[in-house]
Amino acid sequence: MGRRDRDIRVFRKLVDTVGGDAVSQTHPGRLAVEIGKFFIGRPYASGTLEAPGTERLVVNLRAFDCFTFVENVVALTGLLQSGNRSFLRFRKLLQRIRYRGGRLRGYPSRLHYFSEWVSDNAGKGLIRDVTAETGGRPYKKTINFMTENPGLCPAIKKKDHLRRMRTVEKAISKNPLFIIPKERLRRVEGRIREGDVIAVATDRKGLDVQHVGLAVTVRGRIHMLHASSIQGKVVLSRETLYRYLMGSKKRTGVMVARVG
Repeated sequence: MGRRDRDIRVFRKLVDTVGGDAVSQTHPGRLAVEIGKFFIGRPYASGTLEAPGTERLVVNLRAFDCFTFVENVVALTGLLQSGNRSFLRFRKLLQRIRYRGGRLRGYPSRLHYFSEWVSDNAGKGLIRDVTAETGGRPYKKTINFMTENPGLCPAIKKKDHLRRMRTVEKAISKNPLFIIPKERLRRVEGRIREGDVIAVATDRKGLDVQHVGLAVTVRGRIHMLHASSIQGKVVLSRETLYRYLMGSKKRTGVMVARVG
């Protein structure tokens, strides 16, 4: 069985498991969590989008990094809420989410930085940045990690890709950003909803976000459902989001986006 066939098989199983008759009436955040939990135990895999050659849409429901996990969950949530059950439609929606303006025009057209991913998809009406209203504070940072570290991003070594990504980074750096500082999280945690996309901001130079996942409420506290590189699979973390943030000085706070 080829990779595409295996992805279709996973897709159909998910639709049968989660996509009941009333799914279109389910709250988007709650549906996102149900879909995310369907993938618990699936392996973590880095670099699944970095295929050699010309940029193409990669569909992989068998293994995830933290970002592709969230992308797939958002795409599947939108699909099932629309009442559609088509794998082809899922592919189209995933492309719309993953690429700037929904148009695949080479490697630089992919939304590599979370802050741009949020603003672009908010413009499409797919998600909404709620960081500011959740208690976020203004945040200014120069975003240039990819072009300053071409060794970590081989495709950047192409002159055209480097030039285009520098233009993208300059535009991102001009956009107003908000984060909820981790010291403030406990005070505003109740404003985060089930299924919100949680992005962990970092103090790493040139980078906005180091990890993403979904918010899940456990005994009144926010935990993260995510593809964990440490645990090597999709998990619902036992520790609270607050404890996770406090576990590293590099984790400075969170951005929050709402699905639907």
